[in-house]
Amino acid sequence: MKKWQLGLTASVLSMLLLAGCGDDSEDNAGKSSGDDKETFQIGYTQIVEHASLDEAGKGFKDALKDKGVEAEYDEQSAQGDPNNAATIASKFTADGVDLIFANATPSAQSALNATKDIPIIFTSVTDPVGAKLVASMEAPGGNVTGTSDANPDAIPNTVKFIAEEMGAKTIGTVYNAGEQNSVVQIETMKAEAKKAGLELVEASVATSADVKQAAESLIGKADVIYIITDNTVVSALDSVVMVANEQDIPLFVGELDSLANGGFAAYGFDYYDIGYRAGEMAADILLNGKKPGEIPAEYPDQLKLVINKKAAEEMGIEIKPEWEKEAEFIE
Repeated sequence: MKKWQLGLTASVLSMLLLAGCGDDSEDNAGKSSGDDKETFQIGYTQIVEHASLDEAGKGFKDALKDKGVEAEYDEQSAQGDPNNAATIASKFTADGVDLIFANATPSAQSALNATKDIPIIFTSVTDPVGAKLVASMEAPGGNVTGTSDANPDAIPNTVKFIAEEMGAKTIGTVYNAGEQNSVVQIETMKAEAKKAGLELVEASVATSADVKQAAESLIGKADVIYIITDNTVVSALDSVVMVANEQDIPLFVGELDSLANGGFAAYGFDYYDIGYRAGEMAADILLNGKKPGEIPAEYPDQLKLVINKKAAEEMGIEIKPEWEKEAEFIE
């Protein structure tokens, strides 16, 4: 008898034995021990570890917990490598998880490339339409939806502040040209800088190991540095902070969490909130049977200016009295 036939026979016998045991539940798969509440298997893929993405992930989990969803997570970081993100997504697909939570654009793109059947919820994605994750924000279609980390006013407000309040003529930036979300933001920054009469000086990187040298290349060329929500650069932000502090160059950042790591100012929002909203979407899918394509993708709806006073001192920036009216401050 062939091996596959032996396996089949054994499987049939096992099923018959189980059926004869008088188990009063039709299907215990996916149940948590001690009760009949379903436990969902969630594959959690994140492109790299840094404060903002970590906060979004925390918000996602908290939302599911608050909605009463029992979940087990397989958490994987791609360590900044899109190839790793693809491998992770393929593993989740092979495992047959109930839902994939993709934190950042490369992870979400990898998940979509891996499966058209498993529901995918993303967060921390700058341009979901441009990244070809959704057909439109209002009607995503397919098996994907989630929350963006791009408030349309963030870059325009930052560039305007730099031009009007900092007296700058040039803005330096470091970004990974391989990140689609970063390319979109750089194009917006170019347009806004042109409107404001500023010159944009670019330095591109491929990995986090390149960030320090790229930041140093801006010395003498940039009056201020503005780091967008680029995962590669933000994961190595301490290198940029070091250069900014040593050279007294004001460092603007694209997310509030980067202020705690030494950034001077940001127009931003709490990544926890967009993660939490993504978690609510996931709960609607898991508990209520909603289809991802039927749930509109969303932009963050809050934006505020926050200034780090300690960083200002490190970079030799004098806090203007008029900023007190507009900004929140951290020490």
